[in-house]
Amino acid sequence: MIGVGDMVLLEPLSEETFIDNLQKRFSHNEIYTYIGSVVISMNPYRSLPIYTADKVEEYRNRNFYELSPHIYALSDEAYRSLRDQDKDQCILITGESGAGKTEASKLVMSYVAAVCGKGHEVNKVKEQLLQSNPVLEAFGNAKTVRNDNSSRFGKYMDIEFDFKGDPLGGVISNYLLEKSRVVKQPRGERNFHIFYQLLSGASEDMLKKLKLGRDFSKYNYLSLDSATVNGLDDAANFRTVRNAMQIVGFLEDEVQSVLELVAAVLKLGNIEFKPESRANGFDESRVKDKNDLKEMCELLGIEQLVLERAFSFRTVEAKMEKVSTTLNVAQAKTKARKKVMGVLDIYGFEIFEDNSFEQFIINYCNEKLQQIFIELTLREEQEEYVREGIEWTNIEYFNNAIICELIENNQNGILAMLDEECLRPGTVTDETFLDKLNTVCAEHQHFESRLSKNSKFLTDHSLPHNCFRIQHYAGKVLYQVEGFVDKNNDLLYRDLSQAMYKANHSLMKLLFPEGNPAKVNLKRPPTAGFQFKASVGTLMRNLQTKNPNYIRCIKPNDKKAAQVFSESLVSHQVRYLGLMENVRVRRAGYAFRQAYEPCLERYKMLCKQTWPHWKDLARKGVEVLLKDLKVPEEEFSYGRSKIFIRNPRTLFFLEERRRQCLEDLATLIQKIYRGWKRRTHFLLLKKSQVVVAAWYRRYAQQQKYQKIKSSTIVVQSFIRGWKARKILRELKYQKRCKEAVTTIAAYWHGMQVRREYRKFFRANAGKKIYDFTIQKIVNGSAFNLTKYFFDLKNTMPSMSPIDKSWPARPFLFLEGTHQQLRSIFHLWRCKQYRDQFTEEKKAIYEEKLEASKLFKDKKALYPSSVGQPFKGDYLDINKNPKYQKLNIVMDEKLLLADVINKVNRANGKGASRIFLLTKKNFVLADQKTGQVKASIPLPDLSSVSVSSHNDGFFALKLKQGTASAAKGDFLLSSDRLIEIITKLHRTGAASSDREPLSVDISDEFLVQFKQDKVCVKFVQGGPKNGNSVTCKRKNNRLLEVSVPPP
Repeated sequence: MIGVGDMVLLEPLSEETFIDNLQKRFSHNEIYTYIGSVVISMNPYRSLPIYTADKVEEYRNRNFYELSPHIYALSDEAYRSLRDQDKDQCILITGESGAGKTEASKLVMSYVAAVCGKGHEVNKVKEQLLQSNPVLEAFGNAKTVRNDNSSRFGKYMDIEFDFKGDPLGGVISNYLLEKSRVVKQPRGERNFHIFYQLLSGASEDMLKKLKLGRDFSKYNYLSLDSATVNGLDDAANFRTVRNAMQIVGFLEDEVQSVLELVAAVLKLGNIEFKPESRANGFDESRVKDKNDLKEMCELLGIEQLVLERAFSFRTVEAKMEKVSTTLNVAQAKTKARKKVMGVLDIYGFEIFEDNSFEQFIINYCNEKLQQIFIELTLREEQEEYVREGIEWTNIEYFNNAIICELIENNQNGILAMLDEECLRPGTVTDETFLDKLNTVCAEHQHFESRLSKNSKFLTDHSLPHNCFRIQHYAGKVLYQVEGFVDKNNDLLYRDLSQAMYKANHSLMKLLFPEGNPAKVNLKRPPTAGFQFKASVGTLMRNLQTKNPNYIRCIKPNDKKAAQVFSESLVSHQVRYLGLMENVRVRRAGYAFRQAYEPCLERYKMLCKQTWPHWKDLARKGVEVLLKDLKVPEEEFSYGRSKIFIRNPRTLFFLEERRRQCLEDLATLIQKIYRGWKRRTHFLLLKKSQVVVAAWYRRYAQQQKYQKIKSSTIVVQSFIRGWKARKILRELKYQKRCKEAVTTIAAYWHGMQVRREYRKFFRANAGKKIYDFTIQKIVNGSAFNLTKYFFDLKNTMPSMSPIDKSWPARPFLFLEGTHQQLRSIFHLWRCKQYRDQFTEEKKAIYEEKLEASKLFKDKKALYPSSVGQPFKGDYLDINKNPKYQKLNIVMDEKLLLADVINKVNRANGKGASRIFLLTKKNFVLADQKTGQVKASIPLPDLSSVSVSSHNDGFFALKLKQGTASAAKGDFLLSSDRLIEIITKLHRTGAASSDREPLSVDISDEFLVQFKQDKVCVKFVQGGPKNGNSVTCKRKNNRLLEVSVPPP
């Protein structure tokens, strides 16, 4: 092995020997080195033949320290811990930009995909997980001065596995995409890969559809000095991305929609604005050349005027008022349990010439990752030794919690000050934000500013006036405050959101849900810093719930050159990553620790005293186990709740013994199972043989019996046939003899009778035949008439007048009599029925007859009223004390009392009223108080209007010129419409001094409301209205009544 593979074993240990060991291994293409279970990865800046399928098989199911250091060893260890021990894992990949984090994450995922299970569905899921990388890199990675494939966003993928260790799917979370790169890139850097891939790899037809050309220089958003990158084939990568999107699950029309959006962004960069002056003295902006705007609108399906106005105007809301203001040019441009393995690939620590808000947020995230590394590998490990009572000498290390507190403190942290500045009223600029930092953070030891109250920076000319400097764990970074406030606000004018939401493009409504006019939210959205801080907090909590595995990526040089090792650069990274402190803690500490209960549960099979059940304390069981296995005492220590094992070889020894024991147990289980299976199979065969033999013997005897029986039946049939044929011949002979004798005798007697009859026939035969015939006719008729009347009496129909049945006619000659009797019986039956009527019942039937004349076959509501008796008083006015006021008002006989609805013309809603009808007038009263609202004499009524539908609406129209007409007509609604109008009509018809009330049946009629006439129109409602009748006001002249379909 070249150098030392595990830094824990390096002797002597110093920073010089540490760097020298890394350089020695790097020069021989050994890019991986261990610090205990932590993997150090050096970026070789070239392809190495160490990631083949043979390498995957070599590291598969092997102990961590068994082979030379490799990223596959850590991946296999994490995967086996997840699969065999049910421990959720996370792999944290950290390092500077260009250190190889993205490639490391792809290697981890490819290894896990190679070693997990097979099958159609499993392979499909693995392929989708692997192919998600090209898609994410195309839209989220770009060339920077330090990295040709730099991740400009953070990515955390949770891969879910089933109980067998087969992948089920994945969840990808992203953090802070560098959106500003779309519109502006630093010198020597490119925009996101997808723009160059599209222009280089798309076909001519596709570019024509997207209204694009291949020349990069035509697009303002694409930097020309770094448009092409050595080693990157944008055309081939575009084909890879298209294929990956299909594998991940994008449909063809969805891919087209995404590419149309990318093309629209390129077109957006070419739109230029020109200033114009308005009459009121304010400046406004106009689009110079509208050709790119037109093509962009065609791609997105937006009206050109709508988008142009959104670019040039801004709507400001103040309470209930909206004001449209113009934008100047500057503004216009601006449940089986799932196991989980998490892979974190996030942007590295960045120090550029110009560091802005994006670098500040990225470096804050790296500070948090460094903090969790310190928490879990340095501080937590040392505190655990003290907590468990293990003898320990504390090792000093730098804790960056003070830097995290400087940035994220809720009261006086930099992010809190930035949010406070963005949200406060008044003039807010980057300079006011810097002034606040100079006031609040001046005394902090990791904050530097030339304008702060700390006088030691006043003469520091390396610190410009509009900047501040933070001493991060990775070094000092100078941040330019320009743009901090605007980037933190991350606001998009509502006019632009609403214009994008109006697009016919399938993706735009999903990307701009805040543009929906129905969901306008005046609440200010959270700032970018607040959102990122919350996301980082969630990520940290997620990582702390899983078992961490670390890959610390180191960049060997700034030139991206192979075989070049910069000692100063590597030494700087080793220092700020805390690798030396990590080595010291691992050397002085223990490689493995576990609670007594799970340790005993896992290894109890290795000792006869603890297998299969240990009934004492778990610690005593572990002590018995290790003593029985003869593990040296210096290799382990007993804590208060855990066992600590110093050397990984001891753990490998226990795992190997457990594997052998499991093989022995599996062999024993297989032996017992196979014996049981064979015995069960033999007993089943024996039982089956007995059953088969019994059934065969039964079958053989049945066949023998059936053969004998059939033979006997054949013999019997032949004998019986012979006897029957013999008897038949004898019977036939006897029959012929009898028939011959009978025939001879008949002929003889006939001859004798004819001789005697001829003597008397001519003298007496005619008279005797006549007398006989007459006698038969008379006797037969009397009998038939008597039978007819008796049958008619017994089959008489019921006494109901509506019963139309009648007995059938027995003889044709009784046709007239039969019909006359039927008519007489019906008239008599009707008289008997009428004699039973009282005067009150006669009046009810007369009302029913009147209702039939008015509404039968004219009103759809009529059939449902036929079976309902007209009661009249439905409220018991005389008996109910609630309506005592109404008894005083009513001085005549009450014909009808009921609760109806009076329709309000303003909104079509009904108000409950009591409707009272007498012979002279009708009264409307309030249902709750009984107060009379209106009393109208019946002579003032001119007509009643109703519809032909199944509704209860009717209008009582008053005669013009009468005193009652001043209040206008009444539009009412009642379920007893048929009874009300019938009684009104009968009351008018019974009076001799006025004309009968006219009933108008029409689906559209006019109602006079005081001075205005309103049309009431009846329409059939849709299925969503159900069976209810609703009345709505369409305008001042129209009320529409929606009735259910028939």
